[in-house]
Amino acid sequence: MFKQRISKSTGRAFALLAAMLMLAACGSGAGGGAEGGAGSAGADGSGADGAIRVVTTIAQIAEPISVIGGGRVQVTSLMGPGVDPHLYQASQSDIRKLGSADIIFCNGLHLEANMLRAFEEIGKSRPVLAVGEAIAEDRLLTDETGAVDPHVWFDIDLWKEALGAAVEELKKLSPDDAEFFEANKRDYFAKMDELKEEAVRKMASVPEKRRVLVTAHDAFGYFGRMLGLEVVGLQGLSTEDEIGLSDIERTIGLLVERRVPAVFVESSINPKSIEAVIEGAKERGLNVRLGGELFSDAMGGAGTEEGTYLGMFRHNVDTIYEALTGEE
Repeated sequence: MFKQRISKSTGRAFALLAAMLMLAACGSGAGGGAEGGAGSAGADGSGADGAIRVVTTIAQIAEPISVIGGGRVQVTSLMGPGVDPHLYQASQSDIRKLGSADIIFCNGLHLEANMLRAFEEIGKSRPVLAVGEAIAEDRLLTDETGAVDPHVWFDIDLWKEALGAAVEELKKLSPDDAEFFEANKRDYFAKMDELKEEAVRKMASVPEKRRVLVTAHDAFGYFGRMLGLEVVGLQGLSTEDEIGLSDIERTIGLLVERRVPAVFVESSINPKSIEAVIEGAKERGLNVRLGGELFSDAMGGAGTEEGTYLGMFRHNVDTIYEALTGEE
C-alpha cells in the first residue's frame, strides 16, 4: 500500500523514530483522545468511540476526508498553515498521533521526504495509504531529472482519484458506513466539478500572452496544465532545491518579453526570491506587481474559507485571475 522511495537523508533519525513508533504501537490499545491511543478496532474496523481515527500529513487530504466522512471519522492533520511538507520532520507528538490512528493518509510521491521511514515502519501495524500513488503514472508530471511532481491536488480530476482511493479504504474499515461515505463523496466531487468549470472559464478569459504564473517554487504544474497557464517556479519541485541567479534572470526575461503584470508569493515559502524578480524587472523597465499570496503546499487556517480545499483552490484562481487581468 505504501511504496515510496526512501532517501538516505532520513536514515539518521530512523533509530529514534522506530523506537518511538514501537512505544506508540504498544500504547495504542489504551484508548483516549486524539493525542492518545486509538483503542482496539471494533468488528467494523472503527476505534473504540465508533469513529475511524484518521491521521493525514497535509490538510489537502484531511479537510475533504473530514467532510466526506462526517461524524463517522475523526481526522487529524499533522501539518498546519504555513508548514512546508518538503522539509517537515516528524515530532514526538506526531509519532504519538500516528500510533493512535486506525489509518494514515499521506500524499506520497516523495512530498513528505523526511517521514518515509516513519511511514514504512508504522505501516507494519496499520494501513498507510499514499493517496497520490493511486493515480496512474502516465498522468503524473515529471521534471527534467525524472522526479515526479507531487503537487497533484492542483488538478481537480487527479485529486478526485486520490480522495476516491482514500474513501475506498474507509469503506474497508467500516463496511456499514460504505453507502454513507459514497453518497458524501458524490456530493463533494460534484462541488469539485463545479469549481473546475468556474476555474477553466475564468482562466480562459485571461489574455493569452499573460497566462504566465510565476511563483517561488514549482508547485503549480498540474494547476497550469489543467487551466492552460505557463508555470514558472524559481525553485524546483522541492523547496530543498537551490535558486540560482540564472533562474531569476531567465524569469525576468520572460516577464519583460510577455509583459506579464504580476508575480506571486506562496504562504509557506520565503518571498525573497520573488522580491528579487520584481526588482530585476523594474530595472529593465517593467513594473511587475506582487499579485498576492497563493496557497501551495499548505492551506489556510482552520475556520477560514482558505482552510478548506475548495476555498483554497478558489482563492488561488481568483487571486491569479484578478492579478493577470489587471492594468500593467
